[in-house]
Amino acid sequence: MKGTVLAGILLAVLGCAALVYQGFTYTTHKTVFKLGPITANENEHHTVPLSPILGVAAVLGGLALVYVGNKK
Repeated sequence: MKGTVLAGILLAVLGCAALVYQGFTYTTHKTVFKLGPITANENEHHTVPLSPILGVAAVLGGLALVYVGNKK
């Protein structure tokens, strides 16, 4: 019972975060060439979008888990 409620709250919070931020970005470092002590590096920025449908589904699923956990 407690685990279900806790999982529901966590899922609802993650769903709200997905709705607010709508994705995340990360950076990768890539070496273009290296010639002795001389190197050229490139930073690439990548964006991973999160669908609002995913956030809404997570919030509704979390609330359902909280409801079921409290009902027992």
